[in-house]
Amino acid sequence: MKKVDVYWGDNLVQLTWLPMTTLLSTKKVTSAHGFCFYQGNVMLVKLKNRGWDLPGGHVEANETPEDAFKRECMEEGYVSGNCTLLGCIEVNHEHNVTWNETSPYPKVGYQAFYRMDVTDVYFFNAQFEATDRTFVDPQVYPEWHHGWHRVYEAILNQAARS
Repeated sequence: MKKVDVYWGDNLVQLTWLPMTTLLSTKKVTSAHGFCFYQGNVMLVKLKNRGWDLPGGHVEANETPEDAFKRECMEEGYVSGNCTLLGCIEVNHEHNVTWNETSPYPKVGYQAFYRMDVTDVYFFNAQFEATDRTFVDPQVYPEWHHGWHRVYEAILNQAARS
């Protein structure tokens, strides 16, 4: 289990990687993300306000986390494929002094993470929040990602083995 304390804006949040093959509950899964593998490389998307990142985003009403991940991969990277659940990041706001009951996220919530084996790569036309996409060797992925930390490293390592 890997843990890291990070700042999201000015807010301290603890992230803990929880490998699993089945989601225990989707009620507290607020977003879905993952690593998309294609011909031995991994996709990054360049987001307007964050730079190079992995695809992912919020789970919408009546959407499973896996469906959310697939939708985000299409919207941000224009790819589709087959997904495998890797686990979840527990997002803990207990030390976030600005968190309260009206915050948009639960005090302890989860981000589901998947590996996608890309089967289809479509023309990239930047209609949503991504302005570009690229595929890089997994070894250099951390050099590209804007907010890389050891929890992401553990997830990428697990995804590469899957």
